[in-house]
Amino acid sequence: QVQLVESGGGLVQAGGSLRLSCAASGRTFSSYAMGWFRQAPGKEREFVAGINWSGGSTYYANSVKGRFTISGDNAKNTVYLQMNSLKPEDTAVYHCAANRYRGATMVPYDYWGQGTQVTVSS
Repeated sequence: QVQLVESGGGLVQAGGSLRLSCAASGRTFSSYAMGWFRQAPGKEREFVAGINWSGGSTYYANSVKGRFTISGDNAKNTVYLQMNSLKPEDTAVYHCAANRYRGATMVPYDYWGQGTQVTVSS
């Protein structure tokens, strides 16, 4: 059984930074791409950032470009999201996700974590 477990969420003031981590586990788990999504109260889940392990291509939502950075280690099935210059509108539950055979821009993803809360105060 595949498990994705996020950590690193919390409460931060506007302008601050947080680093989210996601570790994937499972006896036969491997992925082609991993990504981060977020869902704010009353809103639909949205793509935040993704990374293709082959070639290292990264993708970002326009709303986070220049502020967030996705990185990771494929061999360790771990992905990170460095979030800088946080804004109140970044407040959401952030979910880690993985695609077994498809790229980071292909939704829906195959596997999902439970999420970690990020709250940005003004």
